[in-house]
Amino acid sequence: PAQDNAGHPYPRALYDRLASELAERFGGVTAYTRAPATGLWEAASGETVRDQVLVYEVMVDALDRGWWAELRRRLEAEFAQKELVVRAHEIRRL
Repeated sequence: PAQDNAGHPYPRALYDRLASELAERFGGVTAYTRAPATGLWEAASGETVRDQVLVYEVMVDALDRGWWAELRRRLEAEFAQKELVVRAHEIRRL
């Protein structure tokens, strides 16, 4: 997320640390930070909630599910989120 639940931006250092960690571990990272995506969902109250999200992308030869699950849990705590999405897609190089 780009902002906390009160609408305040998170410290830039959180994003910089994540990018550095991913680049060091995987040899590179692409961060989509200049044009955040907008997420919408319906809260339990029925209210539509809008969130700005940033996307970080790496390519790996082998998927270490445990490492990614631990990263997701850590980021959920750091960003005070109930749930963050970490996803994997298989690709073919052309």
